[in-house]
Amino acid sequence: MPAHSPEDICRLFQQYMAAGDLDAVRSLYDPEAVFVKESGEVTQSRDELRQELAPYAAMRTRFAYTIKQVVQAGDIALLHTEWQVSFPERISVYAIEVARRQPDGTWRWLIGDPFTVGRNAGS
Repeated sequence: MPAHSPEDICRLFQQYMAAGDLDAVRSLYDPEAVFVKESGEVTQSRDELRQELAPYAAMRTRFAYTIKQVVQAGDIALLHTEWQVSFPERISVYAIEVARRQPDGTWRWLIGDPFTVGRNAGS
């Protein structure tokens, strides 16, 4: 099932992770997607993204989220979300994500940075 709005991406991500469906999770990401790891390193390939997400899907990790704000300009949307994650330990992160509308009208994440606030707090 594709995301029909930027907000749908979060709901589907939560659903697919809980089901352990890594392929469905990956379908929520744009083919050109990048993901910023907690270290600040950027994943820039589908294989790297798979490696980053696989442990969470394998454990059927439960994600809860609150969308704080969505700012949309044409086919691009900026999402501010707060996530609570249950694996490997309970954590809460504030994510900044960019979604892009696809040619078929659906939405996918283009840039994901779930650790930006915590990573930069000490800077």
